[in-house]
Amino acid sequence: MTAGLSHLVNRAAMAVLLLLSAMLPVAAQWPAKTVHIVVPFGPGSTLDIVARVVAEGLTQKYPDSVFLVENKPGASGNLGTDAVAKAPPDGTTIGISIGGPLAINTLLFSKLPYDPRTDIAPITQLVTQPSALAVNPGLKVNTVGELVTLIKQNPGKYNFSSIGNGSLSHLVMEAVALKAGTQLVHLPYPGSPQAITAIIRNDAQMGCLPAISVTPHAAAGTVKIIAVSTTKRSPFLPDAPTLKESGIDVEADAWNGLIAPGGTPAAIITQINKDVVEIIKQPAARDKLATQLMEVIGSSPAEFRALIDGETARWAPVTKAANIKVN
Repeated sequence: MTAGLSHLVNRAAMAVLLLLSAMLPVAAQWPAKTVHIVVPFGPGSTLDIVARVVAEGLTQKYPDSVFLVENKPGASGNLGTDAVAKAPPDGTTIGISIGGPLAINTLLFSKLPYDPRTDIAPITQLVTQPSALAVNPGLKVNTVGELVTLIKQNPGKYNFSSIGNGSLSHLVMEAVALKAGTQLVHLPYPGSPQAITAIIRNDAQMGCLPAISVTPHAAAGTVKIIAVSTTKRSPFLPDAPTLKESGIDVEADAWNGLIAPGGTPAAIITQINKDVVEIIKQPAARDKLATQLMEVIGSSPAEFRALIDGETARWAPVTKAANIKVN
């Protein structure tokens, strides 16, 4: 074989190899080998459940990477969210957070250790979870209209329970009272179990609490659900009208979403968004989250940013009118 012919054969063989390699699937890679998924609340919380579903799905997709769920509770979710904000923007740290640390807490705290508008990069809204307006059966109201009539006739007489000062459960009921033009007495509790127990015992006569904490007691007849606070009826409580369709223009979604440090490159955000949205929309993940009355969403980063900004605008008038501050 002449040198020229040999050279042509080698070039042809190389071209075939390049073509074949281009046709082979590329090994899946995550932006980092070890990824920390920060949860700003404790083990067993709603966010912890969602984080572990996400981590499990990512582990299956990227077996060469390690996905560590880290619980950093404290300061109404600010502590864990701040840990994400201050992490390197390189895909090694992501987190899950909610409307409080990402939006509402800017209205409640005199100073936050991070700026959610610049120090946080939204990736995707993960799920939404309904809150249920529950009343003690002894109140003898069956609709929001009947409740509004009662509290308007008796300003300051009735108590509502919440899961903490400045929580969504607090803001919703303050908004209801404002829309109704009356006053209610706020009784904050450390968590949902104590808040729903207060309604059962009639220490509080009503409360708008996470539906997952209300439905077992509604089934037992110890409380009554008269509405949900979501924008549309919940698929998990299809017979419960929304507050808005009941005549009170108040909407509140208990959502959570995936975040990264501000400044994380757009290419990394895009890849994480694609992977995680795909994971949470798989039937197994969807079914697991549905057991906690969580409806899967999956949105773009821009849509998630718009949701966060909308929360701030929605609750600013309520916190101001009701003079709600944490510090």
